[in-house]
Amino acid sequence: MLIIVLLVGTFCTVLNQTLLSTALPKLMSTFNISTATAQWLTTGFLMVNGIMIPLSAYLATTINTKWLYTGAMVIFLGGTVLAYSAQNFGTLLTARLIQAVGVGISMPLLQTIMLSIFPANSRGAALGLVGIVVGVAPAIGPTLSGWIIDNYNWRVLFGMLIPLMIVVIVLALFFMKPVLKTTKQKLDWLSLTLSTVGFGSLLYGFSAAGNDGWDAKNVDIALVVGVIVTALFVWRQLVIPKPFLQLRVFKTKEFTLASVMASISTIAMLGVESVLPLYLQIVHGMSALNSGLTLLGGAVVMTLMSPITGRLFDEIGGKRLVTLGMSLLIIGTLPFLWLTLDTPDIYIVFLYAIRMFGISMITMPVTTSGMNALPDDLIADGTASNNTVRQIASSIGSAIMITLLTNVTNAKAPAKSLLKAAPFSYKQKYLTATLDGYHAAFMFSLVFAVIGLCLSFFLKDKRTPSHDINLEGGDNK
Repeated sequence: MLIIVLLVGTFCTVLNQTLLSTALPKLMSTFNISTATAQWLTTGFLMVNGIMIPLSAYLATTINTKWLYTGAMVIFLGGTVLAYSAQNFGTLLTARLIQAVGVGISMPLLQTIMLSIFPANSRGAALGLVGIVVGVAPAIGPTLSGWIIDNYNWRVLFGMLIPLMIVVIVLALFFMKPVLKTTKQKLDWLSLTLSTVGFGSLLYGFSAAGNDGWDAKNVDIALVVGVIVTALFVWRQLVIPKPFLQLRVFKTKEFTLASVMASISTIAMLGVESVLPLYLQIVHGMSALNSGLTLLGGAVVMTLMSPITGRLFDEIGGKRLVTLGMSLLIIGTLPFLWLTLDTPDIYIVFLYAIRMFGISMITMPVTTSGMNALPDDLIADGTASNNTVRQIASSIGSAIMITLLTNVTNAKAPAKSLLKAAPFSYKQKYLTATLDGYHAAFMFSLVFAVIGLCLSFFLKDKRTPSHDINLEGGDNK
């Protein structure tokens, strides 16, 4: 029951990362706002989510697990109720930021708890279940959102979660246990400030680049500030006796390699999830719902495969699984370089499913491999570090793919004068330029998949011996 409460509650919270992706046009008309303004409902959510993840390691080691998880669910419920009742855009945005605080705590906490209560030789199966949450929930968000927007009021997006979250909170009060060892330690407020400003600026800069372009002043300022402040944060963690985030986890080569490869798979998944719906809607003329349904097959494949690949990891280790997964990712991505105006929809469904099949063999197995290389007392820090790197990587990957798509399309687009002289010819040439933009974006994803395949050969198959952890362990035990 503890695991069920963890999985269901965190699934609901992580689902909100992409739940508004196909609902933005409806919200734009409802609140009479621009695309850039509406995008903050997603960008702001991801920023706060990313800022909270480094803090989660400190919270997990200082606050009773039961009350930390229950508190995260209560915060998320509060944001959801506020979003459901929002009468203006400012209130809705505030509600989304409150939701993100709950997600930023619950998502890494789920992984830390699962890694702590299962011995090393069973962690693959445990993180296979986690894969359903962190991989599948964002994948089905656009489809669910499109269906609700086409059939119901936008408030249902939030209203449907309220009764479920109330049930989760009640069950958490009965079944959650203080499974993580806690100690009293003072919060380093300077590190928290540097972490918030540094990671927040980086996440904002890369997210804004996808909409405004790399030459926009706000993007340049955010990235420069982000790099400088993040460097100061890293330096401080290396010199103070009790760091806010224990970066010595990256001294373990296996963990560092695993974090890089997990980031590559995240870029491969979320980047294409951002670009492919645009292709389906702009080139194929699909509705938001139908473009989401086209990607649903891949989400189903990942749902079915995540527990299976987790168990396979426990049996054979990670190297062969990840190498095969990267190979499938390359095979599923390569044909996208030759997309045309008439590429059959079923062909895209099939290729996307192959990609998600490959990703299901990468993300959680490689994460488990990295975590097994760490001692138990660094699991919370390792989870926070791994999730922080992946969060920034997903923003970078999505931003670069959108920017490549936009820049290549604009560079190859026909002159505006042709629109009046030969409108049919202009339309054909513009669509061709658009296709070139999509090809460039998918080439970027392919290059990362090839890099990932090369890195997979350096993984180890050797598994760490099991460590028994007391499920009933509490504060200071």
